[in-house]
Amino acid sequence: MKYHFSKIIDESFDTAVERVTEALKSEGFGILTEIDIKATLKKKLDVDFYNYKILGACNPPFAYKALLAEDKIGTMLPCNVIVQEKEKGHVEVSAIDPSASMLAIENKDLQAIASEISTKLKKVIEHL
Repeated sequence: MKYHFSKIIDESFDTAVERVTEALKSEGFGILTEIDIKATLKKKLDVDFYNYKILGACNPPFAYKALLAEDKIGTMLPCNVIVQEKEKGHVEVSAIDPSASMLAIENKDLQAIASEISTKLKKVIEHL
């Protein structure tokens, strides 16, 4: 089973990050964390890396439902969305597929919630 949804879009990295953030917002997600891998690797290891950001997306109503269904689910939250630019002007956006990541947890209530979140994240990626 594939564990992510991905799409390549042709625009600047910064514009792509903005578009992804807005697309997530339209599906009820907010960004809890933003990790700039390029800057972090430069600071910590003094290496050059391409533009790569990890956006920690959260849909509060669904996160609440998931926490009620499975109290340890916080170990898998938020849903990560990556934006990476290996080639100038060609940006790949990928989102975790929660349905795939939840297969290890035997909880039917959680599977239903993961399925709904998967649908929302797939819609975000498809509409970029």
